[in-house]
Amino acid sequence: MLEIQNLTRRFGGLLAVSDVTTRVEPGCINAIIGPNGAGKTTFFNLISGMYRPSSGAILLHGDDVTGLRADQMAQRGVARTFQATALFDQASVLDNLIVGHRLRTRSGLIDALLRTRRFHAEESMCRDKARAALDFVGLGHLEERPAGDITQEERKRVAIALALATGPSLLLLDEPAGGINAEETDGLAALIRKIAKTGITVCLVEHKMNMIMNLADKIMVLDHGEKIAEGTPAEIRANQAVIDAYLGSEHADVH
Repeated sequence: MLEIQNLTRRFGGLLAVSDVTTRVEPGCINAIIGPNGAGKTTFFNLISGMYRPSSGAILLHGDDVTGLRADQMAQRGVARTFQATALFDQASVLDNLIVGHRLRTRSGLIDALLRTRRFHAEESMCRDKARAALDFVGLGHLEERPAGDITQEERKRVAIALALATGPSLLLLDEPAGGINAEETDGLAALIRKIAKTGITVCLVEHKMNMIMNLADKIMVLDHGEKIAEGTPAEIRANQAVIDAYLGSEHADVH
């Protein structure tokens, strides 16, 4: 699905991502782990179009998409969440999701001003798609609730629903379990499995190793911007370079 070839990003004298080559496997749950400052979020910013690479190539479904903007990548089916969940707190949960599905509509300013038939048809479609995404993440009962009144775990789920509402084929999740408790983390892991079972490819950055080791099909490890290992959870647990750089011996036997 997604091929990364010798991807590099420099910020002045800082090499944030250095010559990374990897593949995001279709239909699987792919994970990226590593210490703070390893380049994980920068890597996400590169493949989602928020940053342009200094060098290297990004291929999506075989097409060269290197340097495309974030909105162009979203149009091609790449959606992402962020570490901090930003919502329109005064708007309802459902209205927040309708914004996401607007990516797939064609109505313009004139349609909105004249309230054309196309505008009304797309407005109805957006609402239906938003409700479907909200139901999928288990929050259909909150559709009329102001987004500012929901819990942190619910905000995480709304952020995922917002990404799903854009109709992605690749979903990038940046620390989806950050700031939530163990029970909520298990529930979120179940939701990610559910997403993958629909055929959407998932790639996530996460620090909660128990979650990753029990969830991911494939893991890439970054350290100081470089890929130091890649493989199954069992292979990563047994990799001495990863243990030394990040996991520590206490995680080597996680099952």
